[in-house]
Amino acid sequence: MDTAGARTLREVLEYRAQSAPDAPFLVFEDVDAQTNVQYSYARFDSQVNRVANMLSSLGLKSGEKLNLHLANCVEFLLLWFAAAKIGAVIMPTNVAASADELEYLIDHSECRVIFTGPEHLDVAREVEARCRRVERIVVCGPRQATPDCFDSLVASHSDAPPASHCVAEDEVAILYTSGTTSRPKGVLVTNANYVYAGETVAKAMCLAPSDRHLVVLPLFHGNAQYYSTMSTLVTGASMVLSSRFSASRYFDQAIRHGCTVSSLFAAPMRMLLAQPRREALRENRLRAVIFAQSVTEQQLVEWRDRFAAPLLQLWGMTETMGPPLMNPIHYRRKNMSIGLPVMGYRVRLVDEDGAPVSRGETGQIVVAGEPGRTLMKGYFRNPEATRETIRDGWLWSGDNARQDDDGYFHFVDRAKDMIKRSGENVAASEVEAVILEHPCVFDCAVIGLPDAMRDESIVAVVVPVEGEELEAEAVIEWCRQRLAGFRVPERVELRRELPRTSVGKIQKHLLRAEMMEKS
Repeated sequence: MDTAGARTLREVLEYRAQSAPDAPFLVFEDVDAQTNVQYSYARFDSQVNRVANMLSSLGLKSGEKLNLHLANCVEFLLLWFAAAKIGAVIMPTNVAASADELEYLIDHSECRVIFTGPEHLDVAREVEARCRRVERIVVCGPRQATPDCFDSLVASHSDAPPASHCVAEDEVAILYTSGTTSRPKGVLVTNANYVYAGETVAKAMCLAPSDRHLVVLPLFHGNAQYYSTMSTLVTGASMVLSSRFSASRYFDQAIRHGCTVSSLFAAPMRMLLAQPRREALRENRLRAVIFAQSVTEQQLVEWRDRFAAPLLQLWGMTETMGPPLMNPIHYRRKNMSIGLPVMGYRVRLVDEDGAPVSRGETGQIVVAGEPGRTLMKGYFRNPEATRETIRDGWLWSGDNARQDDDGYFHFVDRAKDMIKRSGENVAASEVEAVILEHPCVFDCAVIGLPDAMRDESIVAVVVPVEGEELEAEAVIEWCRQRLAGFRVPERVELRRELPRTSVGKIQKHLLRAEMMEKS
């Protein structure tokens, strides 16, 4: 039996509310309105019960789906745990999604109700008109006074626990993948999955009830749910939820609320490093900031010198629940690597046939586990993709890595992010790493485009540091001095920004499609 046991989200929350009712659980801070609201475990659970009874009154039953088209807010958390109490399934979406993107997700997931904020109501109504299953839109947020507003609906309901029963294997959420290379796939997440994710992170970070998470990443993504919210809950710790990430306020928030742990991606880290230096920001109490995606050695050094907030790079996917790989908190850290296997996970690097590769060689990361407990249950309405991803108890990640002599894993690239040039395989990440070392480069993406003579040509899309002058030829020359000839980009395009998903992943398929249209 894994560490999730037979626990459900309902049981874990109710245990906290009963065993430590007055302990702080949540502080929600609206960075624009500069207001905050606080919940103890007991107060939060009581309000979750009201919301659960409201959902039942809307006719939502076990297994039925509701869309959370919400930015970070208290209502998101209340709806998530309320749905879990009655066996309903949440399907969170990025509030930046267009009506076309949202239509696919709503239709594919079979959602009946959309919960959204007033600023996204027009898009929700457009989608409602297109999706036959959608029966209702509920508007969340302050100062809403319509019959269909969240507060009005909840106010009339009891805070008595709903009369329902769920088990660990029941589904709680469908989290759609970012869709950086293809149509998003809906990852099925069970009660056991959520609890397991929280336990693995809590143990790897040595969390205690006295710890406090600073949560600035979007709740509709697995990172904020698995790594932050669930590790808080299983530990009995507390969390500060920010309405959005603000680079100018992040460390002030951490200091003001006494936060001890947090989670970031490389893109917001670069934004923080681009802020003016302030010595006072070193006074934060952050003892561990977990992060994913590549940063440079120079950026790691600057982060340490400016913020004194220890970093731990990790690797994980929506499908793996917790992070199977992480730099150790009480051992040697190599933050240019993605770390060592986390307790509870077995990780291998394999070739295309599934055979383990030798130390130092590149192979695909595969993770052993049990679907529905330590790995995703599967992809919703996509058995073919599920079979392709989970084979004989191993989840094939699509990410390539290598191990160094000390056993640390180093991310190389996505398995499909290889550029074939004149018979040579070129890892896009290797070229990107060199370009990012240029002092005038803020960000970049390297892609391959069809080439009649060389299979593919290498194209670099580069974002210069603000205020710096940078020529395309200077980037090419920089690469010539540092890379083998077949890895040097033939073309460099300068831009002000790169298209990214909600969690900072570069959407290379958009760049590729746009450039192919031009050619």
